[in-house]
Amino acid sequence: MPAAEKVFQHINPRTKSQITSQQSNTTKTKTCAVTSHSWLTLCIYISCLIYILITIPSMKFMASPVLLIVIFIFMFCLFTSPIQSTQSVATINVWPKPRTFSWPNPTAHLLSPNFNIISPSHRYLSPAAHRYLRLIVSEHYRPLVTPSSVHFNTSAYPLNTLNITVSDLSAQLHHGVDESYSLAVPVHGGVANIKAKTVWGAMRGLETFSQLVWGNPSAVAVGLQVWDSPLFPHRGVMLDTSRNFYGVDDILRTIKAMSQNKLNVFHWHITDSHSFPLVVPSEPELAAKGSYGSEMQYSPADVNRIVRFGFEHGVRVLPEIDSPGHTGSWAEAYPEIVACANMFWWPAGTEWADRLASEPGTGHLNPLKPKTYQVLKNVIGDVVNLFPELFYHSGADEIIPGCWKADKTIQSFLSNNGTLSEVLEIFINSTLPYIVSLNRTVVYWEDVLLDDIIKVRASILPKENVILQSWNNGHKNTKRIVSSGYRAIVSSSDFYYLDCGHGDFIGNNSKYDHQTGDHGDGDSWCGPFKTWQNVYNYDIDYGLTEEEAKLVLGGEVALWSEQADPTVLDSRIWPRASAMAETLWSGNKDEKGVKRYAEATDRLNEWRNRMVRRGIGAEPIQPLWCIRNPGMCNTVNSR
Repeated sequence: MPAAEKVFQHINPRTKSQITSQQSNTTKTKTCAVTSHSWLTLCIYISCLIYILITIPSMKFMASPVLLIVIFIFMFCLFTSPIQSTQSVATINVWPKPRTFSWPNPTAHLLSPNFNIISPSHRYLSPAAHRYLRLIVSEHYRPLVTPSSVHFNTSAYPLNTLNITVSDLSAQLHHGVDESYSLAVPVHGGVANIKAKTVWGAMRGLETFSQLVWGNPSAVAVGLQVWDSPLFPHRGVMLDTSRNFYGVDDILRTIKAMSQNKLNVFHWHITDSHSFPLVVPSEPELAAKGSYGSEMQYSPADVNRIVRFGFEHGVRVLPEIDSPGHTGSWAEAYPEIVACANMFWWPAGTEWADRLASEPGTGHLNPLKPKTYQVLKNVIGDVVNLFPELFYHSGADEIIPGCWKADKTIQSFLSNNGTLSEVLEIFINSTLPYIVSLNRTVVYWEDVLLDDIIKVRASILPKENVILQSWNNGHKNTKRIVSSGYRAIVSSSDFYYLDCGHGDFIGNNSKYDHQTGDHGDGDSWCGPFKTWQNVYNYDIDYGLTEEEAKLVLGGEVALWSEQADPTVLDSRIWPRASAMAETLWSGNKDEKGVKRYAEATDRLNEWRNRMVRRGIGAEPIQPLWCIRNPGMCNTVNSR
């Protein structure tokens, strides 16, 4: 299929008027729409056709009255073409788009060579201010599209200072902390001001200000007012470091990029069946025997460095120790507490329902063994000490019946009329109260309540202490969670799983032996690939009542690492996570309620380029030609 046809094949049906209206709603670029180009071309064709039809029969090719008529038609078309009202007007790009951004007379002044940031003394804000000062004076970002509509006044008084005022320096970085800020850059230069209730809001304002500076020598937008605050308090990235290991620097780079995108939760899926890389002081054998090696472990010092770096960037570090499922790696140190460990995941000749795991890497903790809780409570206690975050993610997903049924202790329990759901309830009742006693709110994957086979009763999951994270069935499961009265974090695999569409990692798989091109799922259980447009247009509170929507805390994109490691980390996450970042910060619709993905394309192109210049290996979303020719890569047709 020709490339052009491939492009049109994936366009969501929209009316011409809807798409055109979306293209016009932009704070960055008002472009010559494809309609303008087509209108002018049509005028030329019509003029030539009229000339030919009139002159050829009489062979009077130079008949002056006819020529004058044709010229008149052409000039009328030229001056009434939409191109006249949609000339290129490139202004400033800020990502994610602020809630309110007023810049009535786009003007820029030079940034003073002695530019400085004045901020209150604070353990985490002070390093952030120093970091942004270094970035602002040294970045010299060169935009892909020069802000040509901005009046650049080189003779005006330069901007000397950015002053930060925080009303509550004691507010901790916990869920729901106020992240609002206001930013004023006066038209006369001198001193710009960020005002925020907390240091975390001030950090968001610093990021916005940094994106208002560009060029060499540095210019800064002046005469503008910004008020900003996130729509959702929980905006995260989940990274799996068990299946493949990521070094500390990789994690720090991810947190840095999150902060630049105003994301605030790094959900660290630390352990799984494949490896146990976290060194737990009271249970050192778990990492010593369960990790991929001593060079692939996270020491307490590493954790402290990551947590501190998170605070300095306004990013919470939320640990997940998945259990009772996904715990095969624990068996290297404690084989007696793990059911079906080191067994083949899907034995030959068995049905899928009788598998021992949903992918290679078997093992579930045995809830009927007292020693399970001795080890687990040591782990939980140390993790709580290592991570000050008040959410503790306990997993509880994908409990596979075949694994527990393979254990003799559990077989005996089932033979006495027990059920697997009761086994899970024993586990939850033995761990949840302990975690809560440590002043933690427990996050579980949705399976603990919504699984078709093994689940617990809602009565043992107190709503004030439990949050459920959705990943299956899109809006339906989010609805089931919040309609039951639970708070929800949305990570729909249909939209937010960034590993999807890259095939599968199962070897010796005959499904890849096909001679047709009809495998649109990317040969992946959660395929196809989730494009940035899919991510951007997803509404996590779709179909909910007003009261139900209040229970949606936010969302997380997730990178599971069966087929990811540090070599592809940046490109798998960015800029698709940027797309989610904007929708959760300021939404994906304009003031009229129309989806703004059309104008977001140009802004995301620019933002992705700036991230790359800042050392984040974000993948491109369009050819550079599209960026240099605004509007020419859009469509005004629906398919």
